[in-house]
Amino acid sequence: MVVSLYSMTTISPGRVDRLDAALIELLTAEPKVGVLEASRRLRVARGTVQARQERLQERGVITGYGPEVDPAALGYEVTAFVTLEIRQPGGHDPLAERLAAIPEVLEVHTITGAGDMLCRVVARGNADLQRVIDAIVSTEGVVRSATLISLATQVPYRVLPLVHAASAADATSAPLPRPAPAQPSG
Repeated sequence: MVVSLYSMTTISPGRVDRLDAALIELLTAEPKVGVLEASRRLRVARGTVQARQERLQERGVITGYGPEVDPAALGYEVTAFVTLEIRQPGGHDPLAERLAAIPEVLEVHTITGAGDMLCRVVARGNADLQRVIDAIVSTEGVVRSATLISLATQVPYRVLPLVHAASAADATSAPLPRPAPAQPSG
């Protein structure tokens, strides 16, 4: 267990409390928010925000502050999921490295079930998707593929509901309000 001197709460490793969740929610909504402004909105000391943010980074809970990029806005309007069957003696890791060299391959996961790996890919259109699939299946180690084209994203990638559920599971958390909205400037 870790006892934070800044907030005097006890947190088990791997857990987040409601202040952590509120900080993550604020940083997700406004990645450029400063520590001082975050402390004002969360109604806690600046040192508390700084310590919490550093601890969340050290634990790997917060992994970055980069912009979220929409592939469709870059002209990649087709999203597809490609299941791969691979030659087992070669292994997953060398194949994943080769697949990572294809720019349209956004993610690669090792999976259970009918296939061995699942790739999320994007393309500029259906003809371009064929080019991407051809590049994937010609990659050394790929035996067979099956492709599903996404028609619409019903639930986009999200983690805030998970963060809130994890913080609610922490029985030692005192309820905290959601971050205060930004004050209009001027």
